[in-house]
Amino acid sequence: MQKTILITGATDGIGLETAKMLVSQGHKVLLHGRNPAKLEKVAKELAALPGDGQVESYLTDLSRMDAVEVLAKAVAEKHGQLDVLINNAGILRVPDPITSDGLDIRFAVNTLAPYLLTKLLLPLLGAAGRVVNLSSAAQSPVNPDALAGRTPLSDDMAAYAQSKLALTMWSRAMGLEHKESGPIIVAVNPGSLLASKMVKEGFGVAGKDIGIGADILCRAALADEFATASGQYFDNDAGRFNSPHADALNPQKSEEVVRLIESILAEITGRK
Repeated sequence: MQKTILITGATDGIGLETAKMLVSQGHKVLLHGRNPAKLEKVAKELAALPGDGQVESYLTDLSRMDAVEVLAKAVAEKHGQLDVLINNAGILRVPDPITSDGLDIRFAVNTLAPYLLTKLLLPLLGAAGRVVNLSSAAQSPVNPDALAGRTPLSDDMAAYAQSKLALTMWSRAMGLEHKESGPIIVAVNPGSLLASKMVKEGFGVAGKDIGIGADILCRAALADEFATASGQYFDNDAGRFNSPHADALNPQKSEEVVRLIESILAEITGRK
């Protein structure tokens, strides 16, 4: 059965490889990108793949929360149902890390945007939907002032690792909240040092087969092994469901991060 699947950051890296796999399997893939030329090129390439897969394109800058709201509205206007949301878009290093909302771009794109997008699309996902959040083996304790944009972080990897733990924390909290009612919400480390642009920029290495990451994202989106996994963390380095950073397993710390995320988004968007 054809599924409708939104993938953020789908114009290169793991997102693109995942989109190729899903379109080739006959699914309708909603591609998100922030570069119009690249998004148009990828959409044409995927539309030319053999089979019954379909492609739509959505241009959005996920560093801006008002743009995230526009993306969610655009998807909802075209689709009454969304089967899977894959929050893949991520940022490690940019020349100017401060967004127009005054946030560190790593927290904005890697943590806050997927949270807001997920919340806005919950009505479309319903009980049977799935949300797959791209976590990482790099996870470190979250500095609340850095998350809120009050304290700048000069270390790119520190900001990235904190943003990924914050994502993993809210994924677990929201996943457990919706465990009985759905949708399924999981965090996935797709594999360390895969051959993505981020790995090349951040570590200066070519990286391992990126198909490793795309395969686990497709499984998380569609396979029965994830059907009861809401709130869990899948570590593809270990090849199994595993424990994330200890802070993500601490209900009090996770609740504090979720409350802060809600407060930040309420201040920026006016939503409560």
